[in-house]
Amino acid sequence: MWTDNETDKDFLNFACTADTVAKLIIEAKNEPVSIGVSGQWGVGKSSMIKLIRKSLNPEKNKQFVFVEFNAWLYQGYDDARAALMEVIANKLTDEAEKRNQGIEKAKDFLKRVNWLRVLKAGVGIATPLAFGLPPLGIISEILSISKKIQSGELSQNTLEASEKTAQETFEKFSGFLKPKEEKTPPKEIQAIRNSFEETLNEIGITLVVLIDDLDRCLPETTVSTLEAIRLFLFLKNTAFVIAADDEMIKHAVKKHFELDDKKDLVINYFDKLIQIPLRVPALGTQEVRAYLILLFVEASGLEDAQREEIRGQIIKQLSLSWQGKRVDRAFINGLGITLPRSLLQKVETAELLANIMTTSTKIKGNPRLIKRFLNTLYIRMAISESLGVNVDESVLVKLLLFERCGNPSAYSELLSKVNENVEGKPSFLKQWEEDISKGKKIELTENWKDDEHFVKEWLELSPTLSDRDLRGALYVSREHTPLITPEDRLSSSAIELLEVFINTPDVASSFADKLKAIPKSELSIIMDRVLDKAKQEKEWGTPKILGSLITISKIDSMQAQRLTTFLSNLTPSQIRPAIIPRISNEIWAKPVMEHWLEVDTSQQVKKAINIKTRKK
Repeated sequence: MWTDNETDKDFLNFACTADTVAKLIIEAKNEPVSIGVSGQWGVGKSSMIKLIRKSLNPEKNKQFVFVEFNAWLYQGYDDARAALMEVIANKLTDEAEKRNQGIEKAKDFLKRVNWLRVLKAGVGIATPLAFGLPPLGIISEILSISKKIQSGELSQNTLEASEKTAQETFEKFSGFLKPKEEKTPPKEIQAIRNSFEETLNEIGITLVVLIDDLDRCLPETTVSTLEAIRLFLFLKNTAFVIAADDEMIKHAVKKHFELDDKKDLVINYFDKLIQIPLRVPALGTQEVRAYLILLFVEASGLEDAQREEIRGQIIKQLSLSWQGKRVDRAFINGLGITLPRSLLQKVETAELLANIMTTSTKIKGNPRLIKRFLNTLYIRMAISESLGVNVDESVLVKLLLFERCGNPSAYSELLSKVNENVEGKPSFLKQWEEDISKGKKIELTENWKDDEHFVKEWLELSPTLSDRDLRGALYVSREHTPLITPEDRLSSSAIELLEVFINTPDVASSFADKLKAIPKSELSIIMDRVLDKAKQEKEWGTPKILGSLITISKIDSMQAQRLTTFLSNLTPSQIRPAIIPRISNEIWAKPVMEHWLEVDTSQQVKKAINIKTRKK
């Protein structure tokens, strides 16, 4: 298995790009710089961030201090803008104490950030000033007083007790900032910027802020983080590296500020934050083949030194690919390293997959999708061994390729033909396979014409399937593709819909009209399978399968009731705040949210429910 985490090991020949970014930061010589690392989901932005940090060599270049911030982790739990400010302030305080310089400046900056955070909690500047309360360490007291004022519960006795508490707290924390003059947002913002810049100068460092996963966030969180970044941008001794899909960022800005008809404003907002835009390099067949081989090498039983030597040689060869140098089976055999037979077989698999994974519109050489493909293959082979189902790995590879990259209608037809054949063989492929092997032109049927190039390339892959019993391979593939038993027989159109709702739930809503046309008995079977898939989810924020469940629930009230029951029976700890905006407008959602208010869900979930119900 391969983890889906970013790495500072270069598997994609990204080091040269990372070195260039690091050079730009070094050559800025304390002048501010902001760099945007853009690319679609899964192309390696997070790994690029890690490589940039590694290229800056913090062990050697002590002037660089890093803050890594992932806004997605705070979504639903904290205000991203305030969280980023606090992370930066705490890092500077720690660094000042470690270096024993600029300590007072760092503490002053932290106090200012915390003061603003107290105000952000909804108290307002008047409340703490009125009761003589300092801004730190007493947030709960301020909030309590504020609530009593709003509810009319603040009696004279409470007021006197509050004043006494305030006085005692003030004496205990007398070193905190106490405003002696009127504060306004512009003054406070400028004071924060001045304090931040002075702190960096006193400590003698360049702060490199690495922002990741912005494109995973909801628009509100995305824009909140960008606003915090904007507060610190273009100040001396700073470098911001922001990794995100720029199209997703622009979508968030457009949605948050309601700029539907103002494309130029949307583009300008993001472009003004980024001085140097950079796209993650796209992978070609050479890079994809090399990446596959490196993943197999990483998961092998070779010693660390051998794995690192092979990686270094492959990356060096990739850097010469523009000269026609190849990373392939012949290159691996020529390294002079004795490799186990099992790994050499994996190199054969890489040869098999590389071109089709690069050209397929469903994968396009996306490293994360490649890794997930291999993980699915690994799981299915493990299941086959556990169940004693004899499955040829090359057959499973070929089927999985079509499942992931082919037309869902064509794949549904393949399943139907296998189920209809008493020997479980897709005999209808025989003529195509023979014609392809002889270089003849093939005449594809309707479902197979949509991506003719992919189908032809797929048919050319070894082994041929027309004379193979595929029931075992399909049986261990039930994780994503259900094997339809005779008692669960569905029509061709229903099978097609089931494939869509299981494998690509993010587009399920566009198939609503087709779903309405099938009998309710088939709709119920589809819901059974989708619920089976949903039970595999560990957390319920906005899992992709939720899109399929919502679409089905809109079609039939009985299925809506089943979804209500399913969500109500989830363990309270599984519920995340992000699910509330997603379901709150659905007719069936009210009893679910009422139930979640009564059980032991998190305070964030309850808060999200209350906000949505108040708006209604």
